[in-house]
Amino acid sequence: VQLQASGGGLVQPGGSLRLSCAAPGNIFMFSTMEWYRQAPGKQRELVAAITRSDGANYVDSVKGRFTISRDNAKNTVTLQMNSLKPEDTAVYYCSADFFSYGDPPVAARYWGKGTLVTVSS
Repeated sequence: VQLQASGGGLVQPGGSLRLSCAAPGNIFMFSTMEWYRQAPGKQRELVAAITRSDGANYVDSVKGRFTISRDNAKNTVTLQMNSLKPEDTAVYYCSADFFSYGDPPVAARYWGKGTLVTVSS
């Protein structure tokens, strides 16, 4: 299972971009959806996450600038990125943190291919 991410590109500092990610419905409905990023020479970091009940969390460096949201009807998660800074430049990855309370319970993580965001003048 691979998620489908889109929306990266080149933007000037202070600009905005919107990333989207689609997942199969049977995965999406049981997952906390997350966006990670990896900048050159750095470790991958969790940027934002949204639970099945729409609880959102952000890394401190993007609070007030990025907004994560999910559309449960379309099985998509979106990351709206405003006031972008050069340090936001990275490959952004969508991830589904899946958990099903079945018998037995099932836990898994699914990833999308990264999308490059470049913030530069």
